[in-house]
Amino acid sequence: MAAAPLYCVCRQSYDVSRFMIECDLCNDWFHGSCVQVEEHHAVDIDVYHCPNCEPQHGPSLMKKRNNWHRHDYTEQDDGTKPVQAGTSVFVKELQNRTFASGDEILQWMPGEQVTQRYLESHGWQYPIAVSNMEGLGLRLPQPSFSVKDVEQVVGGDKVIDVIDVARQADSKMKLKEFIKYYYKPHRPKVLNVISLEFSDTKMADQVVVPDVAQNMSWVEKYWPDDSFFPKPFVQKYCLMGVKNSYTDFHIDFGGTSVWYHVLWGEKIFYMIKPTQANLALYEAWSSSPNQSEVFFGDKVDKCYKCVVQQGTTLLIPTGWIHAVLTSQDCMAFGGNFLHNLNIGMQLRCYEMERRLKTPDLFKFPYFEAICWYVAKNLLETLKELREDNCPPQTYLVEGVKALISPLKTWLKREVTEPTSEVPDHIRPNRLIKELTKEIRYLEEDQGSGGGTKPVKSQGSGGGQCPATRSTLERVCPARQARRAARRLREQQELGPKVPSNLEILELHTREVLRRLEVGPLEEDPTFCPPVHGKFNMVSTASAAAAENPDTHLRLTLHNGRIIRDARRPGSSTASSPVKAESERWSVGQLKSREEMKTESDQEQQHSPMGGEEKPGHLSKERPTSPSTEEAIQSMLSMAGLLCPSKPDEGATSQEPWWSSPSQGSQGNSSSEAWDNRGPLSLGALSHDASPEADNYQYCDPSMSPPLHPCKRHASNSPPVSNQATKGKRPKKGMATAKQRLGKILKMNRHNGVFDGNRPLSSHPDYSVHLVDTPFVLEKSLPGERAHLRDLSDTQTNRLTVHA
Repeated sequence: MAAAPLYCVCRQSYDVSRFMIECDLCNDWFHGSCVQVEEHHAVDIDVYHCPNCEPQHGPSLMKKRNNWHRHDYTEQDDGTKPVQAGTSVFVKELQNRTFASGDEILQWMPGEQVTQRYLESHGWQYPIAVSNMEGLGLRLPQPSFSVKDVEQVVGGDKVIDVIDVARQADSKMKLKEFIKYYYKPHRPKVLNVISLEFSDTKMADQVVVPDVAQNMSWVEKYWPDDSFFPKPFVQKYCLMGVKNSYTDFHIDFGGTSVWYHVLWGEKIFYMIKPTQANLALYEAWSSSPNQSEVFFGDKVDKCYKCVVQQGTTLLIPTGWIHAVLTSQDCMAFGGNFLHNLNIGMQLRCYEMERRLKTPDLFKFPYFEAICWYVAKNLLETLKELREDNCPPQTYLVEGVKALISPLKTWLKREVTEPTSEVPDHIRPNRLIKELTKEIRYLEEDQGSGGGTKPVKSQGSGGGQCPATRSTLERVCPARQARRAARRLREQQELGPKVPSNLEILELHTREVLRRLEVGPLEEDPTFCPPVHGKFNMVSTASAAAAENPDTHLRLTLHNGRIIRDARRPGSSTASSPVKAESERWSVGQLKSREEMKTESDQEQQHSPMGGEEKPGHLSKERPTSPSTEEAIQSMLSMAGLLCPSKPDEGATSQEPWWSSPSQGSQGNSSSEAWDNRGPLSLGALSHDASPEADNYQYCDPSMSPPLHPCKRHASNSPPVSNQATKGKRPKKGMATAKQRLGKILKMNRHNGVFDGNRPLSSHPDYSVHLVDTPFVLEKSLPGERAHLRDLSDTQTNRLTVHA
């Protein structure tokens, strides 16, 4: 790899950030700071001799001045070329011109009256002048503060931008070099400093921005602390200009509003209204090749002259076209800020800058990014106002309307341009869609004459609702809570979702059903370890319950297989292939429930059959909860994993709905017609041979028969509100285990049939522990309610499932 070439007497490589000048004799390059040549002086050198060539060839040759009215003073003065802006001839002519008085447009106001509320209620269309800064909240150094004091608090080595007024050209120099120039008795040039931003210096502590600029500023209100983009600092500028300094007509970057305070000296502003015609003329003038030769004030109807003397504060609204002349040595402080009052004008000025290809140095930093932040916050404001039935102010609605179109344009441009300013944590498409929806709501309300809802009147201001964020917070603290909840929901949607215990249980249930469907038991290496690890505590509690010999558990299942069945006298657990495991996993001890048993006995005494019914007879009393066998059958049927391969001969045949309407079926579930075709033996769930196991087989849910139109699934069925779901709606197809059991009990209540031959009241008492799940479905006596007991808790918690 070749070494980088070295330059200058310091023999260093090229640095793009440092000014360099080339020797016309040896063609070597030198740093201006190394050879004592300032950047603004280099343009005056005709032939440069470096320190190595100067002893032999003499000093550098300077350019000869031939005129005083052109930027290039070497041009011959033949009287044919017009005067250019900034030259000494131009400044003299400007001072002799007559203009309309600034009093026609200036609004002189006391400082305490210039507030955000005043501007929001009365609008801000004209410049405001304040003769005494008391009441503005503005704090500045004393009038004795000099440019030397600026060097002490800012630092002499700070590189600043300096404008050569005669050439209207920008150059860089150190602050200490400008201070030396300023105190020279004879200044060879007119230099002007207008862009010394000192927020990162010690002088920032001595200057406090006016309250109205601080409270309305987009950067201060909406810029997040965790933004990927650096925060723009445009609120604190120090302007140091010498006599006859001139800045030609311009609009402040991004259409920002400006506050100026003249600490000492005097400035003259030439101001033009930002009408549609004047803005079009300004854009054409800015893009013309002879811009410096045309005084823009002559192209418009009226140009106003406003003299700002020492101690006066001037606030210029959005879009005003203005030029500035420093009539005497002056120091002033100022700042720029974007706000909600003139969003449309700010966007128009920004788009004009793009069309004119303004350099980034003279544009508002990250203007598009802050517009995205503002759009997000304005959306929250509109939602809050709509929730409170409070109409937003006109300027806010017009601003949002003006903002939607540029956001769409910037989003499309993001695909082609790599430098995108869309913040990462903002969903641009969704944001634009919701803003459009809010505007449509407002237009519909206006089209319907405001609707029938009464409009709230809060605060002062003619009964209108305050639409600013700070005012809303002062008026109603409840808005803060709603906004915090909305932000929390957005963060939960944007951030990575951590699965809850119920979701992990659901995954476990779905995995068990999947393994039952494919056949032999098998472990998924990617799924089972984390799930089993999550339920280790539950398994420990289950084992502790199984060690108790005094147990009333009649049925035990493990991994979808029956490992113990003591419900019928003739049944034997020896047929189970995991008898040893069933003895080890004998399930939990049930607490006695004497009060519920007493209630059950009373219900049986009131029964016409004395609590006994014949097989095949359907009970007319309130049905009890289904057995675990039937519960699992219904759960599998609802999941679409079970369908009959042959009809059951013992069960009453049912005709399909398309041939004969179902008689006596009042269930709400769309799967009832399919579930009630016949009973399912739990032998179908185990892998041992059984005659009943041949009656059913697992199949693809898509093979299910067509549903009756009145029994098809609802597009968005309401959730089962219980302690497990906390009232939240589960995702489609992700019903929890508790919700499925609730569905089963609801079906049983309406139909009363899960076993076509035996009534539910004749089933034996049962208590079931589903191994590898933290819940126990308990039932001890007929007619009682089913309970779900959470074994993962040291204290038994039960959730009653209403049968």
